[in-house]
Amino acid sequence: MIPTQRLFVLFAFLALFSAGAHAQWLNYPTPGTPRTRDGKPNLAAPAPRAADGKPDLSGVWHVEPTSLAEMKRIYGDGVSVASVPGMEPDTVSKYAFDILLDFKPEESLMRPESAEILRHRTPGSNPADRCLPIGMPVDALVSEPNRIVQSARMIVIMYESDGTHRQIYTDGRTLPAEVAQPSWLGYSAGKWDRDTLVVDTAGFNDKTWLDLTGHPHSEALRIEERYHRRDFGHLDVEITFDDPQMYTKPFAIKFTEDLLADADIFEYFCNENEKDRTHAVQK
Repeated sequence: MIPTQRLFVLFAFLALFSAGAHAQWLNYPTPGTPRTRDGKPNLAAPAPRAADGKPDLSGVWHVEPTSLAEMKRIYGDGVSVASVPGMEPDTVSKYAFDILLDFKPEESLMRPESAEILRHRTPGSNPADRCLPIGMPVDALVSEPNRIVQSARMIVIMYESDGTHRQIYTDGRTLPAEVAQPSWLGYSAGKWDRDTLVVDTAGFNDKTWLDLTGHPHSEALRIEERYHRRDFGHLDVEITFDDPQMYTKPFAIKFTEDLLADADIFEYFCNENEKDRTHAVQK
């Protein structure tokens, strides 16, 4: 269980990414959105299709948050005390804090090298505290939404959380056997398995954390994502992590993203008026 003081620092860190709202074009009706009789978006309508017949994943998405009751069950009542305006504990996924949450302590997948790295990580030492990328998968698990833009040969994911983006090539290419220049978000190639987009990503550097607690990864990390838009308003996501240098076997998390209809994402520049870092770092 994460102590209350540590949770407070984590939420203070998360506040770095809070933009305060989910739209520049507030309530501008998105063309092509199915609507109910009262004019509201019909999120239960069938998933849309792109010109090539594949499901169209385009839209502004926000992770389906874990309820406050569940967060308290997992992390204790102190989780509500640690709340930061705009980044309340029931606006994020439980996996943002602990990517290995589904495993009991005696089932730990961490190798000794990984456990030693985690032991030395403290709140305030995340590279994102220095305005560097928050990294995968945390950028999809916090309070800020992301936008998916889909074209015939490429899908782009734009993250509001730190202003980064990913290019997922869907033009038939596969990942290179070796990556000369490891990157913060890796290199991604996608393909369709019927109505599910399968994305393979590799070529990471080892600078980001897998969660806000600090679970590490190496440059050997490979990630497989599976995206299935089950209807207009819901995107089911499964992410599998494979890093044999840090973990004894692959592991996966599942979550759902909800469509923010008629919404947009904000731009984000961490260095502008940044004042939180000195309060987040603990000596």
